[in-house]
Amino acid sequence: MITYGQSINKALDEKLKIDKKVILLGEDIKEPYGGAFKITKELSKKHPNQVINTPMSEYALTGVITGMAIRGLKPVLEIMFGDFITICADQLINHATKFNWMYNNQVRVPIVIRTPMGGRRGYGPTHSQTIEKMYLGIPGLKVIAPSHFHDVGKLLINAIDDENPVLFIENKLLYPKKIVEIKDGYMDDFSAKITEDSYYSVILSNADFEECDVTILTYGGMLPYVIDASNEILEKEEITCEIIVPSYLNKANISETIKSIETSGRLVIVEEGTKTGGWGAEMTAKVIEQGFDLLEEPISRVAALDLPIANTKTLEDKILPQISDIKKAIMGVAEYNDT
Repeated sequence: MITYGQSINKALDEKLKIDKKVILLGEDIKEPYGGAFKITKELSKKHPNQVINTPMSEYALTGVITGMAIRGLKPVLEIMFGDFITICADQLINHATKFNWMYNNQVRVPIVIRTPMGGRRGYGPTHSQTIEKMYLGIPGLKVIAPSHFHDVGKLLINAIDDENPVLFIENKLLYPKKIVEIKDGYMDDFSAKITEDSYYSVILSNADFEECDVTILTYGGMLPYVIDASNEILEKEEITCEIIVPSYLNKANISETIKSIETSGRLVIVEEGTKTGGWGAEMTAKVIEQGFDLLEEPISRVAALDLPIANTKTLEDKILPQISDIKKAIMGVAEYNDT
């Protein structure tokens, strides 16, 4: 079994080995440090000419990799903490994602910016945010956020091979988790299947894809919490759930969600980022546009409070969504009292 973090390292190693156009850049990613979360460990030893330590200037680095890509390279930039993608914004939004459009398809910018995102480790208000929602509406930018049920290494390889800019979100808490292999359509207590697109969705059901009571839409680091909540609800209340987990956030496969709520009539959307203006709000709008008549209950959204992440772990937990919040939402749409 391979962990989420090891899968990313293996994918980078593979691409650096077979494609000399792939260049890995970032702050302290070379030995002996190997990156803040040790994801690039040993890579600079194996590929000394393709792994580059950089100064602390995310703005400049995003401009540099854009130029590298225009000149035919395939740069992969590690931003040490996802909070700092705010500093990349101008270069990414006003330049990298627009050049293909501005120059009539004569320019391609195959860049990947990968970054650890999320809280629950007590890193405080500037190192624990979940802010990829800021980039979901940018034309020309793909935002990919795999869970540990996805083949994260494969998705990263797909991102590196993509001709468009990709923002690759890695949840911090997933790094040590084992990648869950979906074998013969089953995973532990869940039936499982995947869609066939390159940035695929994982679909889990504790009702064996028979009639489920509640549909849950979530992604990335919230999936372990959703699984625990749905298992507890099944055990105590015999409420079954179908969980849809996209990896491509700004092009999430709503058709799978619509298909599920044709049976359940109920939808809970779970994300770690703040609720206002979030991914869940966009997914809610799409579901209502395409499947309003299928809903028997209002959509319930679970997200972080609209507050900065706190300086203490205790307060951080109060701000971020917990298993109890997900259970309450499931019970609410299922018209049961949460006892």
